[in-house]
Amino acid sequence: MGLLWLLQAWGSRPAARACRAVVFDMGGVLLPSPYACARDWEVRNGVPPGTVRRAVACGRHDRPWMKYMRGELTADEFVRAFARQCFDITNSPVPVDSFLSDLTSKEMSQQLPAMTEAIRCIRAEGLKTAVLSNNFYLHSGASFLPLDRKQFDVIVESCREGICKPDPRIYTLCLERLGVQPNESIFLDDIGQNLKAAAQLGMNTLKVDDPEVALKELENFLGFPLRGAVPFTRSVRPTMEIPQVPLQKYLENVLGSHTTGSLLIRQFSHGQSNPTYYVEYGDRRLVLRKKPPGKLLPSAHAVEREYRVLRALAEAGVPVPRALAFCEDSSIIGTPFYLMEYCAGHVYKDPSLPGLEPSQRRAIYAAMNQVLAQIHSVDLKAAGLEDYGKHGNYVQRQVQTWTKQYRATETHTIPAMERLIEWLPLHLPQAHQVTLVHGDFSSLSFWSRLDNLIFHPERPQVLAVLDWELSTLGDPISDVAYSCMAHYLPSSFSLLKGLGNCDLTHLGIPTAEEHFHTYCGHMGIPPIEGWNFYMAFSFFRVAAILQGVYKRSLTGQASSATAESGGKQAESMADLAWDFATKEGFRVFKAMPPMTPSGRPYSTWAWQGPFPRRSYVTVPHSSSAPAHLILSPEGLSGRAQDLYRRLRRFMDAHVYPAEQALRDHQVSQTRWTLHPLVEELKGKAKSEGLWNLFLPLETDPEVRYGAGLTNLEYAHLCELMGMSLHAPEIFNCSAPDTGNMEVLLRYGTEEQKERWLQPLLDGEIRSCFAMTEPQVASSDATNIESSIVEEEGFYVLNGHKWWISGALDPRCRLCVFMGKTNPGAPRHKQQSMLLVPMDTPGVTVTRPLSVYGLDDPPAGHGEILFENVRVPKANMLLGPGRGFEIAQGRLGPGRIHHCMRLIGFAERALALMKERAFGAAGLSSDYPLAQFFAWARALRLADGPDEVHRTTVAKLELQAP
Repeated sequence: MGLLWLLQAWGSRPAARACRAVVFDMGGVLLPSPYACARDWEVRNGVPPGTVRRAVACGRHDRPWMKYMRGELTADEFVRAFARQCFDITNSPVPVDSFLSDLTSKEMSQQLPAMTEAIRCIRAEGLKTAVLSNNFYLHSGASFLPLDRKQFDVIVESCREGICKPDPRIYTLCLERLGVQPNESIFLDDIGQNLKAAAQLGMNTLKVDDPEVALKELENFLGFPLRGAVPFTRSVRPTMEIPQVPLQKYLENVLGSHTTGSLLIRQFSHGQSNPTYYVEYGDRRLVLRKKPPGKLLPSAHAVEREYRVLRALAEAGVPVPRALAFCEDSSIIGTPFYLMEYCAGHVYKDPSLPGLEPSQRRAIYAAMNQVLAQIHSVDLKAAGLEDYGKHGNYVQRQVQTWTKQYRATETHTIPAMERLIEWLPLHLPQAHQVTLVHGDFSSLSFWSRLDNLIFHPERPQVLAVLDWELSTLGDPISDVAYSCMAHYLPSSFSLLKGLGNCDLTHLGIPTAEEHFHTYCGHMGIPPIEGWNFYMAFSFFRVAAILQGVYKRSLTGQASSATAESGGKQAESMADLAWDFATKEGFRVFKAMPPMTPSGRPYSTWAWQGPFPRRSYVTVPHSSSAPAHLILSPEGLSGRAQDLYRRLRRFMDAHVYPAEQALRDHQVSQTRWTLHPLVEELKGKAKSEGLWNLFLPLETDPEVRYGAGLTNLEYAHLCELMGMSLHAPEIFNCSAPDTGNMEVLLRYGTEEQKERWLQPLLDGEIRSCFAMTEPQVASSDATNIESSIVEEEGFYVLNGHKWWISGALDPRCRLCVFMGKTNPGAPRHKQQSMLLVPMDTPGVTVTRPLSVYGLDDPPAGHGEILFENVRVPKANMLLGPGRGFEIAQGRLGPGRIHHCMRLIGFAERALALMKERAFGAAGLSSDYPLAQFFAWARALRLADGPDEVHRTTVAKLELQAP
């Protein structure tokens, strides 16, 4: 029987707090009990009852089971050791290998449905969830975790951490990653000693003997139901409650007195602007939409317009919910509201539509496209909507409206928004036809689901289009562009989950261009120019909306628990908008007729600092000059300028003074060992927030891993770090780790990120990238010859690599290996990338290579043999045949970083020259100049020779119209 352990008997506990996280054990809680599995296995194999339980429990911490749980034994080693232990108990052979097979069988890998529903309800209420499991590695090398990782904010496995329950450290680790205090969590386990240890830390605990009974007790503890919940709803937040008695009386008047029963009200977790509620009264299921409380912006949150357009569209045959009544009387529930019928159907959370076949995905997107064209084809006069908005100048008015909205909610300066506010009015597109526009018809909502569209549960049909608050008369292309935003966002962006790094052809999802051409076919119109403008405007508008949501969250008016975190993404959306504005500028420029070159004035200004430099911008001196690249730190955002100043102070105070000691170490007998000063300075940099500055905002939009800088902003910091050869590592911004971390972040699975990305981000380990080969011109990645062959759940690697930077570093634990999985595939689909632990048998670093006589220790540049190296299939990055694609994505940012560091080399060299004109000292290790020269020359080959880059640029120019 389940028991909620309050644990007063085990000591006093901190004052109670509201629960913020629920932590689950895996076996016996989320999955069937392993002891029940053991009992069945013992019966089937004639093993004395209780043998497994005795073997698990007996002995000290060094017993085989605990060592296996801590990851100290492989599956093969465990089977042998556990078999010996069971033999000692039974005095007869025990087939332990078959027990491990049973323990990880399909039947034991199915998550209990009641737990799945409970987790969904818990997360809908805004609580965090975690798995804390004593877990083990399988024969394949992967851990046994047959769960959907997306259900959990944190996953802690003992085999990966090297510590097991009931060790207090593993509980503390889980709580730290969740960001909660012990008394803000509750832990579910089926083993008493594990619960006791958690309780001693101050965690609430619940013993699970019967999962159904345990869930009832968990419901009582949390105070909300864990089953039977309406999808995407939660209990009403305290600040968003509505009075039930007057609402019930109003419902009786609208629905008729014959409607009786209890009144149930739940709040939809989405609906950032107008609070939306699920209302169940008697046998009627309704949706209530109301204006938010408090002072509102002019003309915003017009629920009366929503009600009007819903009524009109229903008569025109557009799929919308049936609108029942509109109430202007604010005395009923505090603000005006309207009622519509609840439409049950399928809401897709992820625009990549996981779990569907490619043909099904195509059909879903085709249905969405068709219904958008249906909306834009509504006869305004027949629908009574001719006066629903102004005719003409729609985009101009929208730019003005969203600029005003942004200004009204502005909390800090966003440089990209300032540039867009200036650029958009100057580049308005030609007017198109006037139609009804939805205004928020996106292939995803702000909160990661296609929840403005409800689909039929069994066929690709749109049952209802929701959220008409922003609808008006206007330019239909703005709706089409808005519906394509997902195509330009990364899938890792939780607020606006996107398709930017997905293989759309493989998924069966149309590209943005295909989507637009299909729409034009439905409407019978030719494709228009200026697509980049419409995308820039779409992201500009999103940025303004998110800024408004963020501002309201500061006053408690926003209706979503994620509003505060979501609003902070306004800056990243503005940066995306500016990217499209830049593309539109290039399109217009390329379309201009050739002009005779003429002399132009240039502006030059100097920057003052410890190492003076020159900055140039080439811009015609005219009042209409377009916005230009930020070529001076003074043009950066306030936050980026602050990082720049702090980085410069750190370099002056700590890095430059340490250089001579580090140079001396590089020519000493101990040069292949770590100098303690590097680790000391890394600790200082990390503590001052000067850490992982390289990760671009577009790759890390939630700023979970890096500093949230754009590539343009980081370029200035990268240049500053380039003034010292030792600086990049001190700030955890050195190659090849930076490229490998970006690869893991963009293309890695959650398991790969957990195992490799986090230690790299923490600076605990280093890595290398194995692509270049001695027998082929490896600057063209399609030439590589190393082989990757699939074999019995593994990949077997064979190849000869060299110039593998970082391979000799004693901290190097990971190699990103590139080889061919299918030599017969199209040229750019033959290659794949795998994650190879450096201690894998068959990986041999044969020698360090020198660059102009420099060893570059302790990282070095290694020559490596890969001989029958076996790695699990789970170590594949992105998928077979995607290696060239990953390589291109990896090398792009790397080239930018190298270029900016080279500028730093040059600036430092000039500063040193001003102190002492270049004599023999410059050739010695007393100054960094010799190393600067060696690196500068080597970098003309490192990421592809100059000739290849020039050829590529020439081809692009010759192909241009």
